[in-house]
Amino acid sequence: MTYPSPDPLHGVTLKEIVERLAGHYGWAELARQVPVRCFQNDPSVTSSLKFLRRTPWARAKVEALYLALVRDERET
Repeated sequence: MTYPSPDPLHGVTLKEIVERLAGHYGWAELARQVPVRCFQNDPSVTSSLKFLRRTPWARAKVEALYLALVRDERET
C-alpha cells in the first residue's frame, strides 16, 4: 500500500509551476511578486527554468507563490 506524500509539491514539475503562475498572473504580475530579471525582461518559460534551477532563493519564492495559489483555489 502506498501513502500520499505530505509534500504538496510532490509530482509537480518546476515547468508546470512556472506555466501555471504565468498563465494565472501574467508575466508582469509574476515579476512584481517575484522581482527577478527572467520574469521582467523578455520572459519565457525556458529562461525562467534555467534561472530558477540554479537560484534556490528565487525557486523557493516561486514555489511559495504556487502553493498560495493552489491553497486559495481550494478554499474557493
